[in-house]
Amino acid sequence: MNLNSTLDSGITAPDLIINKFEEEVLQGLTETPKRLQSKFFYDEQGDSLFQQIMACPEYYLTGCELEIFSSRTAELAGNICSSGEPFDLVELGAGDATKSEYLLSYLANTGVDFNYLPIDISGNILHVLQERLERKIPKLSVIPLAGEYFEMLAQTSLRGQRRRVILFLGANIGNMSEEEATSFCETLREHLQPGDLLIIGFDLKKNPRTILNAYDDAAGITAKFNLNLLSRINRELEGDFDLGHFEHYQSYDPETGACKSYLVSLSDQQVSIGGQYVHFAKNETIYMEVSQKYTIAETDRLAERSGFLPVRHFLDSKGWFADICWKAI
Repeated sequence: MNLNSTLDSGITAPDLIINKFEEEVLQGLTETPKRLQSKFFYDEQGDSLFQQIMACPEYYLTGCELEIFSSRTAELAGNICSSGEPFDLVELGAGDATKSEYLLSYLANTGVDFNYLPIDISGNILHVLQERLERKIPKLSVIPLAGEYFEMLAQTSLRGQRRRVILFLGANIGNMSEEEATSFCETLREHLQPGDLLIIGFDLKKNPRTILNAYDDAAGITAKFNLNLLSRINRELEGDFDLGHFEHYQSYDPETGACKSYLVSLSDQQVSIGGQYVHFAKNETIYMEVSQKYTIAETDRLAERSGFLPVRHFLDSKGWFADICWKAI
């Protein structure tokens, strides 16, 4: 059934989104082990909680990447503009664009011919972003796209033959396993033309305690962020999760670089989601998210496996984080 026939039948686009949300939630919670997809964290409340996480003193990632974009803006811009051709700057998972705003402002104010196309699954955050950027950078052309990365990226290819520069920041690639990251980058390469650029953020391996603390902050904001997904299921899918019967658990393996978060069921319980029941045993876990950490050599190998050439590495002063420019080959 195509979208038009669905809409003609009286099912609206928001209904389709809710139906997909419910389908994927129920699928994940009936697997063994149970899991929920991290892309569903970001409703309005989730957006707000994530902003609070980024402000936590333990959460070093934002500050490290902000340093790169604020102190090395001209270098980043020079790397992007070396060909002198106009381009579309497409940001995957744009969020509030706090870091990329430095680059956007620099490019706009130096008269570079480009459009900014932020892509995010959260229409709410895109609306806020567009209003803020149009106010702060009047010269900037902003074309927001709400939806899944590759669906929206395919739409950008319909805009003509302008080259594209993709931003994928915030260590979002770390929310995938090694196999998923390779598949993602290969698919991303399929959407690009030779010579298109990708600037991608990687959190680097470092002291294990520093990493673990970043995802298990003393104020408990990360725990609230994870539990908010259960609240969202209650709000949108007629769920009856009792949040007091679940707790956040974080782990980090310094050998593999996998930092994983879980919700743990504190009792033997049954939860209803839209009239369908899911059983949780006491101490059973829901796998929520991985935040994978890399070495520079591992990022180069990922580029080469995926059809890219590593062009330049931009690291913060501590060497904790890297924004790396890849060229599609």
